[in-house]
Amino acid sequence: MNQNEFVNLINPFRDKLFRLAKRLLVSTEEAEDATQEVLVKLWNKNESLGNYNSVEALAMTMTKNYCLDQLKSKRAGNLKIVHNNFTDGEAGLQQKMEDVDSLSWAEKIIEQLPEQQKLIVQMRDIEQCEFEEIAKILDMNETAIRVALSRARKTIREFMIKTHSYGIR
Repeated sequence: MNQNEFVNLINPFRDKLFRLAKRLLVSTEEAEDATQEVLVKLWNKNESLGNYNSVEALAMTMTKNYCLDQLKSKRAGNLKIVHNNFTDGEAGLQQKMEDVDSLSWAEKIIEQLPEQQKLIVQMRDIEQCEFEEIAKILDMNETAIRVALSRARKTIREFMIKTHSYGIR
């Protein structure tokens, strides 16, 4: 595989790799580094990429593993997982302020979720990945992913309801 073929193969999902890395590492620079590392590893495997059913799933898995390794390493001790990929349409100032507050609460809730649930919420709700793709990337059963996603959403929903109804009862 030559360089042009490799670029054509990788380009459709390169941004997706960056968004996953950014989601996990928070820092734009760290995410760029992670994406670059994964692309270099893929280039080094370029002759055997044809053996994989989905190069995108392989790349997503490599990105997830690389980022988790970075989070566990000493030099990434101050990194955390944050949820900040939402923007709202043209709403009034009051609504915008409420949305910012709700998003802040949602970020705090997601930070407290177990690692696996954070990744599943990111891939399904933010990246819009299919359950089959998430199952390949996380090496899990699709049913287990649906259960974990349901539990994560339930935790987020219950906390948000409790937060928004505080002092009303």
